[in-house]
Amino acid sequence: MAARRVDAARNAERLLAAARELFDEAGPDVPLDEVARRAGVGNATLYRNFPTRGDLLVAVYTDEVAELCARGDAATAANPADALFDWLGEFVAHVATKRALAHAATSGEHRTERFEQWHAAMHRTAAGLVDRARRAGVVRPDLDPADLLALASGIALASGTADSAGRLLALIRHGIEVPPE
Repeated sequence: MAARRVDAARNAERLLAAARELFDEAGPDVPLDEVARRAGVGNATLYRNFPTRGDLLVAVYTDEVAELCARGDAATAANPADALFDWLGEFVAHVATKRALAHAATSGEHRTERFEQWHAAMHRTAAGLVDRARRAGVVRPDLDPADLLALASGIALASGTADSAGRLLALIRHGIEVPPE
């Protein structure tokens, strides 16, 4: 029985990995048969683990958000402003590249609840990084993490390239960072 549970968990992980790859390559509308095929499992295994496309989309995007937040929570740059802006760069890339997945994952019932959970997780991570930078005296004391994420989201939606996003983030950093004395 335990071996079966291990196998079932492994299949679920393989399905999530395959779905993530395929969603990145072809978008969230990729045929679910292809997800099962790439994971090396049958369709019955796919539907046993994820009864609907929505269930799979939510699971993949939830993992994406958790990984993004974990990277921010684990940021260890010597300068807290570096840790904050390294993570903001990842946040911008996430918003820019995962927009279609997030939209697809938030359709249907419980849409608002799911979105609020993901949003709250990202805000907690940003708040922790901002708080660390504030305590170190390297960013303005009145910096609001929600404002910073709103600006970063705008950059993700408005910038056409990674270079332009980087330049815009540098402008924000210049505006909020406390210069060394």
